[in-house]
Amino acid sequence: MWKSVQRAAMATVHLVVAAAMCFGVYIFITVLLIAAIGTVAVVGCWLLPEAVLLIRRIAGAKRNLTALWTGREIPEAYPPMTGTLREQLRISVQDPGTLRDLRWMVAYYLYGALLALALPLWPLGLVVDGVWAGALRRSPVVLPLIVKLADTEARWSTALLMPSPKARLARRVEELKETRADAIAAHEAELRRIERDLHDGAQANLVALSMRIGLAKRAYDRDPDAARRLLDDAQDQAEQALTELRQVVRGIHPPILTDRGLVGAVRALASSSGLTVGVEDGGLEAGTRAPAAVEAAAYFVVAESLTNVAKYSGADRAEVRLARTRRGLTVRVRDEGRGGADESAGSGLLGMRRRVAALDGTFEVTSPAGGPTVIDVELPCVW
Repeated sequence: MWKSVQRAAMATVHLVVAAAMCFGVYIFITVLLIAAIGTVAVVGCWLLPEAVLLIRRIAGAKRNLTALWTGREIPEAYPPMTGTLREQLRISVQDPGTLRDLRWMVAYYLYGALLALALPLWPLGLVVDGVWAGALRRSPVVLPLIVKLADTEARWSTALLMPSPKARLARRVEELKETRADAIAAHEAELRRIERDLHDGAQANLVALSMRIGLAKRAYDRDPDAARRLLDDAQDQAEQALTELRQVVRGIHPPILTDRGLVGAVRALASSSGLTVGVEDGGLEAGTRAPAAVEAAAYFVVAESLTNVAKYSGADRAEVRLARTRRGLTVRVRDEGRGGADESAGSGLLGMRRRVAALDGTFEVTSPAGGPTVIDVELPCVW
């Protein structure tokens, strides 16, 4: 009985908010008519894109309200409102998502009015229902009806606000374009890094090595001891060049990933980070391995995140959590530092985001001032 009352109370809140939103739709339709008239009259054509953006916000609020009740998210599929006024007007008129939102508004104008008219009857119905059920020792009738009404309202809203397959496909194409652009940017940045490392490190050492060998050849006959010293220096230079080359190769695909797997490589990162780092493997050690590109991206995220913790956070501890899911691999790095991480501040967050986006993954940073900083990454893959 108590669960039924709780469920009915939640349904009542949902319906009250839905009815209140219906009043807002009534007011907005007036604004929309003004925008349409202004567009026809040309002088107010700038109002239409703003009205469309407002439609999207109202529909988005309704999607969130419905998702809270049903527990299922309703996706959005809108093209970005960018470009010149003419391009924005074209998007406003041709956007199928906005047309579906308008269809929902018209329907909501009708069934939302029924919700608003029924509002005064619910308290009386609940009282009568409670008295009736208590007197006759039977199950209440109105409580289930309220829940059923909320379910029906949410089902109608879901059906009306769900983007069409065509709109979802168009939005997916746009996302893939953005992902491809990020992948290209990440690739170019990686090439520049490799070129810089080769030029400043291995190439400089190899040039110095060649010069020492040349000097040793010229000094070999007249001063064997000096030639021997030059050859010793050349050997040291060769070893240094090899070290530089190993570091470059390690940046492309760390050999430790091949040798130890992701968990072992992350544990090695943790032990060499200078921090106290707890690593949870999420059962990855006992399972099959993710694809090499996924492991490399996860390793890069952990390495860059721990570097940021050591440099900027002021914390001496961090936590790394790896987990295998049905969709792929998740990575979480958390520290209790000062927070305030900013992607535009050159802390490597943008590079991490681009590398994850190149694999169609998700990258989220939560870093309020005062901490904690949490980086959540999901990389899709087939196990």
